[in-house]
This record gives sequence, C-alpha cells and structure tokens, in this order.
Amino acid sequence: MNGHGDETAERRGLAGARAEVVAFSLTGAHVLTTMTRGTLRLATRGSDLALRQAASVQEALSGHRFDVELVEVETHGDQVRDELIHRLGKTGAFVRALDEKVLDGSVDAAVHSMKDMPTESPQNLVVAGVPMRAAAGDVLVTPDGSDLNDLPAGATVGTSSLRRKAEILSARPDLDVEPLRGNVDTRVEKLLAPSMQAEHEKRVDADSDEKAEATAKGDTAETEFDESIEEWFDGLHEIERRALERDIETEYDAIVLAEAGLERSGLLHTVESVRLPTSEFVPAPGQGAIAVTTQYDETAEDVRDAIDHSRTRVETTVERTVLEVLGGGCVAPMGVHATLQGRHVHVTARILSVDGEQEVRGSRDLPVEDHADAAAEFAETLAEKGADELVAAARELADEE
Repeated sequence: MNGHGDETAERRGLAGARAEVVAFSLTGAHVLTTMTRGTLRLATRGSDLALRQAASVQEALSGHRFDVELVEVETHGDQVRDELIHRLGKTGAFVRALDEKVLDGSVDAAVHSMKDMPTESPQNLVVAGVPMRAAAGDVLVTPDGSDLNDLPAGATVGTSSLRRKAEILSARPDLDVEPLRGNVDTRVEKLLAPSMQAEHEKRVDADSDEKAEATAKGDTAETEFDESIEEWFDGLHEIERRALERDIETEYDAIVLAEAGLERSGLLHTVESVRLPTSEFVPAPGQGAIAVTTQYDETAEDVRDAIDHSRTRVETTVERTVLEVLGGGCVAPMGVHATLQGRHVHVTARILSVDGEQEVRGSRDLPVEDHADAAAEFAETLAEKGADELVAAARELADEE
C-alpha cells in the first residue's frame, strides 16, 4: 500500500520518545527532586477490582519501607456507567483523573490497569513500576461451562470491548454480541441472573406443590430436591445471591472477560469459565498488567526498584509500542500479545474491522536488546499491510456514533 513513507519518521519519533521513558524505567535516570522515603499517597479508582489491584501494589511497596496510603479518585469512566468504553471520548477515561492528581502533587503515585492507559503521557509523568503480570488472555464465562463452539446459533454473548466483539464475530458470525458494562461482579451477576432466578422459581414451585400434596394426603410428600430452599440459598456464593435480586435487562448466554480481572476479583474458581486461545483471541495490549505512574523524580526510581518486573516491562513495552505506532487507542479492534522467549520477544498482532469480517495479522520474533525499535518496525509492516486502514475506518465509525 502507498502513503506510508511520510509517516515513518513520525512513527519512529513516537517510538523514540516512548523508548526514552522505558530506558528511564529500566535503567534509572538523573532525578529532578529529592524526597525521603515515607508515606506514599497512592491514587486508585474505587471499584472493587481497582482496590484489589491497588492493595497488591500497596503490599509490595510496604515491603520496601513505604507507608502507603490509598486515595480513592472517581474518574470520567466511573461517572458514565451507561456508555460503552469506546464512546467515552479519547483513550484514558479511567486514567486521566488519577494522573492529574499525581501531576498536581495531591498524590505521589497512581495505579492503573495498563490496558486502559493511553500511549501518550503528559510531560513529567512516567510509568515508574510494572509489577509481574497476571494472565493476559480472555475467558468465556457461562452458567454451565460451555465452550464457544458449544453455544447455539443466535446465542447472546456480552462484552463491552470492540476487540472482543470483533474476535467473537470472526470466529462465530452466527452469534449475537450485545453490550455489557459494569465492574466484573456486575457483569457476572447479569450473566447468572436468568438461570439463578429460574432455578429459584423452580424450587419455590416444587416446594408449594409438595406442601399442597402433603396437605391433601395428610402425609409427607416426596421431595424433588434433596435440600430445602433455605439450605440451597445458604450454600450459594454471594454473587449468586445478588444475581437472584438483579433485574434482568438482557439474557446473556455467555460473557467474555479478562482472566486477570476475574482472578483478582476472586471469582475465577467460583464461576464456570473456559480460556480462549490467545492465538485467535489476541489480548489487548497490556492486558493483565498493572502500571504505577509517578512524576519524573526520586519516587519513580524508588517505585521501580521496589516493584518493577523486567519481563513484564519488556513484553508490555512491545505491545504498547505497536498500539502507539498504529494509533488504535480504544476505538479500534486490536490485539497485541508479546512473550519473552530467551533472547527474543515473540509478538502476535491482530487488527480487525468492527464486524470481524476483515483483518490484518502478523507475528515476529524481536531481539530483546532492541525490542522497542523492533516493535515499531513490526507495527509499520502491519500498517503497510492495511492495518492503518482498518484503524482509520474504526475511528471514523466511532466519530459517527
């Protein structure tokens, strides 16, 4: 394809600017201010998942002589609960408010889900710490543990992600993919509500029939269930109990979630889920990773020394560099997944149309010693194959909505 030569210098410039930040984070740099190690005010969103992530960072920093105070901050993404992520404005709906607190000195650092972060950062803000990443992939959650191939034609699958929607439709164009927002607990409750309420109604009806039969016969009737309704309810998980009380708006047959979010919410072993292969359901750049931002000062160096995980840093740098060069943000269905393998980083990328009917994909082994620049070159190759056209089409569609 033509028209990419003029963009190469700009793309390399972006990658170079980002590489300077990475170099700081990996090797250290001259600090601008001097601070004594003491109480560190750590900003976080107030959702259950965000607080769990912040608590894990708090624990790690506490082991390195930090007294960490968590500060809850409400973001634009938290305030607008009935809109899909890609319609909330530019990338960073869950990030900007926290980083603004860092930059104005209200807090010392902020915790983010890396997949929510824009690739461009304000001046004097740095990703100081990237702890070891959890599972990067997605899982299919159903009431009965069904696989994607087990779902009948026309089944309803819930997701708030353009990428997940496109990947689902690419694999199963006969499915109905419907919007799904809310925190992890809320999404699981929405999935479980129809089946839990149907089961409860079945038990109530059976109990009423048995009591009526016993009254008519003047004897004890045979029971359909081995336990009473009260015993059944007592054995439910809290999220199942909440599902019983939830109003049903859409009946989902399945939902797709990040495995890391499900695990951090304590629900991975509570609900029925099946891992989706990362070769086809390529995760979002940075999925499963946590990022801690600070100002470019001694706090950044201290945070890096305390919690930074070099393997995760390299892998997510590759993923986010591809995202940055292609300019996908949150409006384009794009998956990028990197794994460090010895002296190379294996990266797979998949860029799709919103309906999942078109795609550009590629894989490459990048030299670890030059992974940032090599990732930028890989992204340029994808752009030349048509990825930039898919991104532009997705962005135009988002602007029209």
